[in-house]
Amino acid sequence: MAGAGRPPGDSGRPVDRDQEAAGVAHDSPVFVISVAAQLSGLHAQTLRSYDRLGLVSPGRAAGGGRRYSQRDIALLREVQRLSQDEGVNLAGVKRIIELEQLVDELQARLEETAAELDAVRAAAAHATAAVHRSYRRDLVPVDRRQAVVRWRPAQPD
Repeated sequence: MAGAGRPPGDSGRPVDRDQEAAGVAHDSPVFVISVAAQLSGLHAQTLRSYDRLGLVSPGRAAGGGRRYSQRDIALLREVQRLSQDEGVNLAGVKRIIELEQLVDELQARLEETAAELDAVRAAAAHATAAVHRSYRRDLVPVDRRQAVVRWRPAQPD
């Protein structure tokens, strides 16, 4: 399975530096189906089948041809690993992929929420500090539990 915190199908391997140098992102659809089949070690018909089943959804060229990204290739390898090595049927593989995507989305949402919480905490601390700076220094807080009480003897009637 893809590692936690990585996009689905991301095997954690480094991005091809030649592609990176050429300005090609890890998820840019650049490979035609024959090249993707060769890179993934699968038959082109298998790739078409996986696309129809919704396991891997490659980009499309202007003419409608499939274009696979590095991420798609990694996902194809993961589908193959799960089905061949782990014995998971394709419906199970699809569910695993969906759940990994959900986990990734939830982790991203959690990170966003944590960042928002940090910002709110910082703003609250800043506001608290501003209030403390505005205190008048000539006033001294008195703890009413330790207040001095003046005793007066009872007056005779």
